Amino acid sequence: MHTELRRTPAPRNAPACPPADGPAQGRVLAVGTPGPRREKLTRTLESNGYAVTHAVPGDIDRSVRQTPPDAIVALDGQGGVDQAVAVVREIRTAPQGQVLPLVMVTADREPAGVARLLRSGADDCLPEAADPVELSARIAAKLHRVPVPVERLALDPRTGLYSAPHFRAELDRELIRPGSRAGHRAGILAVVGVAEADTLEERFGTRVRREVAERLAAVAERLGNGNSRLGRDEEGRLLVLMPGVDEETARRALTEFATTVAGTRFVVADENVRLTPAVGWLPLADADGRALERAGDAVAEALRHRDLRPVRYEPWMRATAPRGGTRKFVRPLLLALSPLLALLIGVGVPFALYEQTYAALGWDIASAVYWVVVGGLVLSAALILLECLFALDAPARPAAPAQPYPPASAVIAAYLPNEAATIVETVESFLRLDYPNDLEIVLAYNTPHALPVEDTLREIADRDRRLVLLPVAGSTSKAQNVNAAVSRVRGEFVGIFDADHHPAPDAFRRAWDWLSNGYDVVQGHCVIRNGDSSWVARQVAAEFEAIYAVSHPGRTRLYGFGIFGGSNGFWRTDLLARTRMHGSMLTEDIDSTLRALTEGARIATDRTLISRELAPTRLKPLWNQRSRWAQGWLQVSLRHLGRALRSPVFSARQKAGLVVLLGWREVQPWLSLQILPILFHSAIRAGGADRIDWATPACLLAFAFTLSAGLVQTAFAGRLALPELRARRGWFWRHALVSTVFYTHFKNVVARQSHLKELLGDRRWRVTPRAAAAEAVGQE
Repeated sequence: MHTELRRTPAPRNAPACPPADGPAQGRVLAVGTPGPRREKLTRTLESNGYAVTHAVPGDIDRSVRQTPPDAIVALDGQGGVDQAVAVVREIRTAPQGQVLPLVMVTADREPAGVARLLRSGADDCLPEAADPVELSARIAAKLHRVPVPVERLALDPRTGLYSAPHFRAELDRELIRPGSRAGHRAGILAVVGVAEADTLEERFGTRVRREVAERLAAVAERLGNGNSRLGRDEEGRLLVLMPGVDEETARRALTEFATTVAGTRFVVADENVRLTPAVGWLPLADADGRALERAGDAVAEALRHRDLRPVRYEPWMRATAPRGGTRKFVRPLLLALSPLLALLIGVGVPFALYEQTYAALGWDIASAVYWVVVGGLVLSAALILLECLFALDAPARPAAPAQPYPPASAVIAAYLPNEAATIVETVESFLRLDYPNDLEIVLAYNTPHALPVEDTLREIADRDRRLVLLPVAGSTSKAQNVNAAVSRVRGEFVGIFDADHHPAPDAFRRAWDWLSNGYDVVQGHCVIRNGDSSWVARQVAAEFEAIYAVSHPGRTRLYGFGIFGGSNGFWRTDLLARTRMHGSMLTEDIDSTLRALTEGARIATDRTLISRELAPTRLKPLWNQRSRWAQGWLQVSLRHLGRALRSPVFSARQKAGLVVLLGWREVQPWLSLQILPILFHSAIRAGGADRIDWATPACLLAFAFTLSAGLVQTAFAGRLALPELRARRGWFWRHALVSTVFYTHFKNVVARQSHLKELLGDRRWRVTPRAAAAEAVGQE
């Protein structure tokens, strides 16, 4: 039976069976529907000296508060074990009912049913046919014997978990262990919370926290090294002590634990649920008497992101910790000077190198670098042309699904103040989707203050239960919104969308055609729907066709993998649940895709899977958007390229593709800039720019070939675009001209600026307003 009861026991010397005219043994609340069974139970209890009051299911809390009993005896009702479990949960949900002895009387003695009742919170269970003396004795045993709370045991005999006080004692012993001096202790202390804990407690009562901790402990035991010690604190969080391991080993173990938990469906309170573990930890070398409190601060930080990454405690996580310093003045100054820094790094330093090398050693290395630059530009152009050719024969969508259409979910991630003008239109477009099974629409949003549009959204949700509103308190990124939603969605697969997306009516059908045929992620074709708003929007509309109709399909076929699963991306829910999105990454979807590929996921690109979105209509929002994209790609390159090249998961062809996508793209903006210092150096050496031979055949051919790549890509984009855009031929001609003269250089400048921002640690996500479609301004 459960031993966690906390109450003031009856005196030990109370008689087991007092005389009929003596004082009552105690007060018992008999729970059950009125009728012969309850009357029989009442007679039995009264004949054994108990004062009996009654309650019916659904009214137990009020009865307990009005006349507090010493124990509860409940009948299972006509609904069998399921109804009995519901009665147990109702009793244990009531504050007073959590601490009272509870005996269930059932008409059926099947072991499985008894086990369910005991796991649900009953303290004892006996058949209705049991002797009245046995029933009285079982009640008396619980009234007259002091129960031993689990918290007072060193180890829970059922789960092997240390109680909080005993875990603290274990931690203290580890910290004072001989030879374990501060700064030299190996090992870590971790605390594991669960993002869904409050929601589960609201539904099932406080005991669910202990049940969740037990589920986490079972995973930790399975993955542990045998030397770890596990406990549970008063809030139901899992406590982990891992002595004798280095930090990197511990971090890997905690990451594996978090990923395993997130990818597992647990039975909690007889329901299948997903759990999002939030792991905070600190090295034992830094531990002291407040170690658990500090690990808890790290848990709070992990809960904000819900991205499964263990968070190491840092002093700034304490509210009183000082922050800032001279860096908050130096960084803005350097960022303001970043255009000059880019020129200094990309032009001034190489020019000085060429001049000094020539003057000191007589080596004209600029000539060699020139041919490297020319070769690099020719290589870039050749790769673009290859992508175009491979895009012509991109794999076709499977003709039919391999399995029936399952329940599906759509997650719309929104920063509501930015989306107020368009979010209702977006939601209505999702509710018009054509899908043959259940399709839930989860709007996961954050807002710093209440907005009138929330009332409208609630009205829509009341009208159409497919819409689920999920406010994400404290969120600062799309990643956090998606992470909050993914553990709650019910669909077998989930589509991820920004708040301005309008998917085609058949989008989810088409996505399942891929996913049911062995793919894990499919990325669709994002089409600009406000191209008439401005010349910037028209430029982006043509560019998106070059990206989604040409580059993505061509690269997928050329290199053997897809690399994008963000907006208008569809994931198997289990994969996304254990992958999540990392809010610290400015292109969190590309980062997630790379991590999924490392697991062996198959990713498809389908240009016929359409979703229409809004484009920026002015240069400043476009700059902000492309700056974030460029910096995000750099983050992904720094994090994943080296690991991918060492990974046995990728083939040689795929690794070559990763070098191009993650390596060469970061080098190319700086390489193209080298033309300037080379020309300056050559002009000085030749005695003037007019003395340089500009008509070198090889140079002219390389220039013509490089220039042609952009024109060919635009032509392919116009040919492979949707019919609605293919008819706008002028957009593509203008895109070719603007890209050649201005836009390509604009993106290179943005890329160099973003590299400096990453170097300076400026990773802010600048959000810009989004207006209605007719005059839309895109979010970054």
